[in-house]
Amino acid sequence: MGIPEVTEVSASHLTTLCVLIFILKQLLGDFFLQTRWMASGKESKTDWLLPLAAHAAIHAALTLSICLIFAPHLAWLAIVDFIVHFVIDRAKAVTKISYGLTADRRAYWWLFGTDQTLHHLTHLAFAATIAASLGKTVS
Repeated sequence: MGIPEVTEVSASHLTTLCVLIFILKQLLGDFFLQTRWMASGKESKTDWLLPLAAHAAIHAALTLSICLIFAPHLAWLAIVDFIVHFVIDRAKAVTKISYGLTADRRAYWWLFGTDQTLHHLTHLAFAATIAASLGKTVS
């Protein structure tokens, strides 16, 4: 019996591992590595481009790191992550500004939850892509 060899790892285990890694990536990118300048700047009416690009670049770098470790041929997912994260966060900011949403309003939290859910769904797609790719190489 003992420890299973890599060839015995199932696609579901690979997917679960990748999902967990991307959950941690989201925590790091959106909370631990995001500076006040990024957080407030990306949601401004003006001068939002650079803070948002810096924030999305952190996410892209984290995704690139994950891909380089598990599936280097999927490094292009980092570019996809930059674009998708940028668009989701800007849409959130525009909605927040347009409706004057603040933390004391229920709609603010709905928007925040939707933002996080969209990021997690993106990461689920990335995780499934990486796991499927790895599954082809280890089976």
